[in-house]
Amino acid sequence: MIRKRLFFDIETSPNIGLFWKPGYKLSIGYENITGERAIICISYKWAGDKLHNLTWDKDKNDKNMLEKFIKVVNKADEIVAHNGDKFDVKWLRTRCIKFGIAMNPDIQTIDTLKLARSKFTFNSNRLDYIAKYLGVGEKQETGGLNLWKDITINNNRRSLRKMVEYCDNHVVILEKVWDKLNEYVPAKTSIGRVYSDCPECGSEHTVINKYRVSAAGMKRVSLRCTDCGKYHTIPQSKLEINKEFKG
Repeated sequence: MIRKRLFFDIETSPNIGLFWKPGYKLSIGYENITGERAIICISYKWAGDKLHNLTWDKDKNDKNMLEKFIKVVNKADEIVAHNGDKFDVKWLRTRCIKFGIAMNPDIQTIDTLKLARSKFTFNSNRLDYIAKYLGVGEKQETGGLNLWKDITINNNRRSLRKMVEYCDNHVVILEKVWDKLNEYVPAKTSIGRVYSDCPECGSEHTVINKYRVSAAGMKRVSLRCTDCGKYHTIPQSKLEINKEFKG
């Protein structure tokens, strides 16, 4: 059994609207919107596989792109994005509900931003900083707001290709960062057939690292996979059940 883990990133357009005065802390109502924001492009890859990307059409409509991508998402056991829970996944749901595109409501997500905040103390939790810190690459420069103007207002296809390249690079370093973080964080889901199997790769080749007893008196066993190196902990009672299951 192989875990189907999908890495992805999206780039989005701003709303376009009417306003009379720019400035700080000014309120612009939704009735001023003349052009609804949308998803410009999506880059994605399965773990260890080649990179793919999709873009909105020449009329700046993201429906066809979303229909294609959600078919991919719905096949995944886990989807990985940086700030994905707060941004990317919500965007996908919001655009899918507009077009009536069926999307699995119970997708298992891994947000590398949340992992960085909760499990580590990096000087910055931005993907670019973490990638540089871990020595696995860095994000490309976009050139700032002008790139979005060229794409959303001028429909510049050359600028769109540049944004896709930026999005592609984001996904490449996302996977590399995740590979590093994954060695130090517990698995979110398990693909093992029994409790003692490795939750990361499903291997039966796990060895006992140590025993420990919780404050409540529960006996637990720390196991390490000899194939991928992942550690995981299970109750000692589950280890005994596994021995019986395997004969």
